[in-house]
Amino acid sequence: MNIEYVHASKFGNGAKVAERFRQDMAGTDVEVSVHHVSDVEPTHLPPADLYIFSSPGRMGRPIGSIRRLLKRLQLPAGTRYALLTTEMAPQPDKKTGRIPTEEEICRFQHVRPIMHEVLQAKRLIPVGEEKIYVTGMQGPLEAGWEQKVASYASFLRQEMALDPDLVGDCSH
Repeated sequence: MNIEYVHASKFGNGAKVAERFRQDMAGTDVEVSVHHVSDVEPTHLPPADLYIFSSPGRMGRPIGSIRRLLKRLQLPAGTRYALLTTEMAPQPDKKTGRIPTEEEICRFQHVRPIMHEVLQAKRLIPVGEEKIYVTGMQGPLEAGWEQKVASYASFLRQEMALDPDLVGDCSH
C-alpha cells in the first residue's frame, strides 16, 4: 500500500503531524511519502493507493496554497483520499467562559468541508477525516495530538484492510 501525504504547514505543526503519521505507519505494509505543498505539481502527483491532504485553517478556510493545489489537482475519478487538518482550538467565550459546541464550531470552521467540496467535485472518494487542534496561532499542538494521529493511522489501516478495492495497483 502506498500513501502520498501532501501538507501545507506554515509554522511546522502540519509537518509534525505528517511525520508522526508516517512514523505510525512505519513497520506496516504501508509506505507513506510526505511532501510539502510547494514541492508537488498538482498535475503530476506520484501514483498512490490513497492521498492524504492536510491544511492549517486560516480564517476558517484551508490555506491558499492547498486550495490552489486541490483546484488544479488532476487525479482519476474514483481516486481515494483522506484529510488530516490542523485547526485552531475552540476558545472559551470571553464573557461566559463557555467553550463552543461542535455545532457552533462548524458555523465558522470550514477547512475540511471546503477541501471535501473541491475534491468530490473531481469525483474523488473520501475515506476519512480528522483534525488536530493548534492551541495558538503558531502552536503548539493540542495535548494528546500524537494519540489522535495514531488512532487515525489505525483507522485508515483498518479501512484499507476492509476494502480491498482501496488497495490498487497504483497505475494511475
